[in-house]
Amino acid sequence: MITIIIIAVTVGISAIAFNNQQILEKLLLSPYRITHQKEYFRIITHGFVHADWMHLLINMFVLWSFGNALQLWFNQLAIVNLISSPVLHILIIYLGGIIISSLSSIVKNKNNYYYKSVGASGAVSAIVFASIFFDPWQSLYLFAIIPIPGILFGAAYLWYSHYMSKKGGDNINHDAHFYGALFGLVYPVLIDPSLVTHFFSQLISFGR
Repeated sequence: MITIIIIAVTVGISAIAFNNQQILEKLLLSPYRITHQKEYFRIITHGFVHADWMHLLINMFVLWSFGNALQLWFNQLAIVNLISSPVLHILIIYLGGIIISSLSSIVKNKNNYYYKSVGASGAVSAIVFASIFFDPWQSLYLFAIIPIPGILFGAAYLWYSHYMSKKGGDNINHDAHFYGALFGLVYPVLIDPSLVTHFFSQLISFGR
């Protein structure tokens, strides 16, 4: 349910911003304005606006797919009393993903007046990688066709995001993808370090 609420809010705000450039400019990530004009709200709000409908729909479809699966895992943690509120942890990962994934861009571009970024990709990456943590051999579909084990997809995704961040030039915030993904992968361990045992037991269970 919380995933649907996040999607509804994001689609609503993004749709409004598509038709109102002033709102888009007010909400997007601008490291210069955050640093020099103290507009700290942008660290969160940029995750609720998108470049276009395709950007929005891809992010929301991935969020819907993995957000529901992740909540099932958190429901199980609640049953064994490792957490008290699955909904709260989904929100922490999502909003934390937005924040953590933006920090590198803010530092790198704090004096670049023209740098701008929008989208929930960092938060969505956090949700996907938290799901991979709990079920590393689940199949993720490349181009929606080719099944790839989540752990292999995750390793390739991190490498590619890091490589493209260094290379640059494609107007995609690969830093957000990379750091959002790392946050999602680490977050379950922050809940309870013993969950590392679950992760490795899932890894060695391949083929059983």
